[in-house]
Amino acid sequence: MPLTIADLMSKMPGAFIPEKAVGLDAVIQFKFTGGEAGDWYAVIKDGKVQVSQGVHESPRMTLTADSADYIKIFTGEIDGMKAFMEGKLKLAGDLNLAMKLTQMFKIR
Repeated sequence: MPLTIADLMSKMPGAFIPEKAVGLDAVIQFKFTGGEAGDWYAVIKDGKVQVSQGVHESPRMTLTADSADYIKIFTGEIDGMKAFMEGKLKLAGDLNLAMKLTQMFKIR
């Protein structure tokens, strides 16, 4: 069964590595387009991550991607940096947070 955006977002808390996010208090907004269009956000605070569906009022960073491309980035089929350079992944806000994002989660 193929991985869906809902599956992926529900797995984020279990893939979180708290030691990589010490002192971090941030909200990341995810805007997905394509087959599984929708809005999700992750609140990273006190060494935990909480993921919810919807739009947060004040995210520190917004990540926009086609849902199929994001699944491929998360599973390692597509390199995130390459996707960003090719315009498949758009980032707004705190770009340093984007760099930390890949370190804060165990990507399978």
